[in-house]
Amino acid sequence: MEVKMMLMRTDPFRELDRLTQQVLGTGGSFAGSSLMPMDAWRDGDTFHVEFDLPGVAPDGIDLDVERNVVTVKAERRASYDEKQLVAAERPFGVFSRQLVLGDNVDTEHIEARYDGGVLTLTIPVAEAAKPRKIEIGGTTEDRQAIGA
Repeated sequence: MEVKMMLMRTDPFRELDRLTQQVLGTGGSFAGSSLMPMDAWRDGDTFHVEFDLPGVAPDGIDLDVERNVVTVKAERRASYDEKQLVAAERPFGVFSRQLVLGDNVDTEHIEARYDGGVLTLTIPVAEAAKPRKIEIGGTTEDRQAIGA
């Protein structure tokens, strides 16, 4: 007998967002991390973060860094302004996401690239946070005295 398991990512607020849109008539515009999913990983001395932003024009993305907080703000514009709408499931409007970075990164040298609907941030580890060897000083006499 074969047993299949399906994993589902649940979002308890998704239904509330959908109902709010219907009641308030917000036309699919709401904020939330589900609109800007991301992956983040460390590779050696560099952190990488990728945000999925399909349908967002490059000039609709704003990236700010203040202290150790990176804010990504994106605007997805509706493409059917004057047309008769039949269905609207893709959210549009302005939405944002913030990342709080640790003190171990170099926020002065963050690089950003946008390609194929994916915003990629490359964040180097700060020099002060990189592992380093520390020489242990002392004379041979000191070592013998400790070992005796």
